[in-house]
Amino acid sequence: MTYLLDTNICIYIINAKPPQVLDRFREENLGVIALSSVSAAELAYGVIKSGSERNQRALEMFLSPLEILPFEEKAIWEYGRVRSGLEQIGQPIGALDTMIAAHALSIDAILVTNNTREFSRIHGLRLENWT
Repeated sequence: MTYLLDTNICIYIINAKPPQVLDRFREENLGVIALSSVSAAELAYGVIKSGSERNQRALEMFLSPLEILPFEEKAIWEYGRVRSGLEQIGQPIGALDTMIAAHALSIDAILVTNNTREFSRIHGLRLENWT
């Protein structure tokens, strides 16, 4: 079993707020927790936009023990399927969220997110909310 962390969960862990998210993160073996390269890019964007060296150090420390998974060919086909399906039913979600969901599906991971409302539209996507 692999847990893929959504960007919002990463921010909660880095900031230790809410504390139960950090507690849940610490309960798991780091070997089963991974990060999509899409989420890592979102986090890097936020840090660079903030201009804060403190935020950059915090992100680097958070990322160092985690495996950042590349968005590979299986994920691109899942992305196409998911995005097309959501558009057909008139319920699209943001492109980056769609990519993160497709990544989780492509590796059969559980997506850990606080955005279950949007992600629950995606058939077959397993979700957990640690908040």
